[in-house]
Amino acid sequence: MSAQGAAPPATNGITPVQQMVASCSGAILTSLFVTPLDVVKIRLQAQRSPFPKGKCFVYCNGLMDHLCVCENGNSKAWYKAPGHFSGTLDAFVKIVRHEGIASLWSGLPPTLVMAVPATVIYFTCYDQLCAALRVRMGDRAQEAPLLAGAIARVGSATVISPLELIRTKLQSQKQSYGELTQLIRSAVEAEGWRSLWRGLGPTLLRDVPFSAMYWYNYERAKSWLCARHNTREPTFTITFIAGAVSGSVASIVTLPFDVVKTRRQVELGELQAKNLSGDVSSSTLSVMSRIVAQDGFGGLFAGLLPRLIKVAPACAIMISSYEFGKAFFRKHNQERILGPPQTSNT
Repeated sequence: MSAQGAAPPATNGITPVQQMVASCSGAILTSLFVTPLDVVKIRLQAQRSPFPKGKCFVYCNGLMDHLCVCENGNSKAWYKAPGHFSGTLDAFVKIVRHEGIASLWSGLPPTLVMAVPATVIYFTCYDQLCAALRVRMGDRAQEAPLLAGAIARVGSATVISPLELIRTKLQSQKQSYGELTQLIRSAVEAEGWRSLWRGLGPTLLRDVPFSAMYWYNYERAKSWLCARHNTREPTFTITFIAGAVSGSVASIVTLPFDVVKTRRQVELGELQAKNLSGDVSSSTLSVMSRIVAQDGFGGLFAGLLPRLIKVAPACAIMISSYEFGKAFFRKHNQERILGPPQTSNT
């Protein structure tokens, strides 16, 4: 590596810190746009079948899934608010009218404490890995996004999994941090350190293939759209479309793993809420077999449309805002090194 005058930014013209800022702003924007869709979905579910205490449901803020445990004796929780909705649009209108527009982001702040750092780790690691792999893979550099996406997702999921488990225990059992520390210590002594990553397997089975396919298809789609529109730098529209399409493809292919992961996550959460130990199903294959036996093969693709409606905009908003942030910092760095563009006075 040759040194160049004034400390050049790292990957692709920007520093890792700038990548973190860009991904953080993208994460917050994504959660603000996507969370209302899930809040309305959960309120409609609660209307059809009210959540009893100890019941778990999955809450998605557009960045990651979080397990929520219905709190004991808490009749004022946002998901238990009364409402008579005839459908999704009716729910949006009535929630805003009767509860205020802020109610569309109910439950969001606690989940952002983990979702934003996880997203920052994931996107920054992906960019750093992809740049390094492209250099080392030579003629096969086109496959770098596939490998970088998979490795980055393994890393971020492994870091966040114990924190999500702790958050679920805090929520379900209303313990002090001292009591929680003792509970975790007891679990580790009884079942080993692996107990802190219980449920990670199904998460990786869904998220790693999704991430690998998403980044590979995204980079290919972005390059194709840039070539088609005769531009070297991708526009906001190009990254938005590439993100939506690649996210949709990856979500369809990995849907069976999403169904399995959600079911195991809920079952495990309800065991924890009742302070019971033990694994839920022995393997992903056994859960799939149980779903097929109960609901037929179509059960593995249950919820395809709601997943697409959630994943496509989330991927599009996140990647386009992230790329926009990177482009802003890249331009800023170039101007700082080369000076602002000169205007000719002729």
